[in-house]
Amino acid sequence: FWGATVITNLLSAVPYVGDMLVQWIWGGFSVDNATLTRFFAFHFLLPFIVVAMMILHLLFLHETGSNNPMGLNSNVDKIPFHPYFSYKDLLGFVILLFTLTSLALFSPNLLGDPDDFTPANPLVTPP
Repeated sequence: FWGATVITNLLSAVPYVGDMLVQWIWGGFSVDNATLTRFFAFHFLLPFIVVAMMILHLLFLHETGSNNPMGLNSNVDKIPFHPYFSYKDLLGFVILLFTLTSLALFSPNLLGDPDDFTPANPLVTPP
């Protein structure tokens, strides 16, 4: 609930187009069931959009290189761009995935917040 409110406040602070952005994303300023449904839908779709952009990056940028968009062969003695950087990216992804997986499996509370372990008092409601 608070996430949609924060995003609404941030978008409405954009000069000139803030109101239009809020209307486009949420359909209005009220945070209710329809807004939360859109909020959860965006959070579900965002990882797939990021993966699609990553695949487009790997396919098109690593095919010729960012400094050679036309794919012109300037020097045949160079290391081929596509395999080297593709394997480098793949290795970086595997290392990152291994690190995050080992952190989540071996020390799940390492990055946690101590407030998560405060016992709740059912007689007191948060402000």
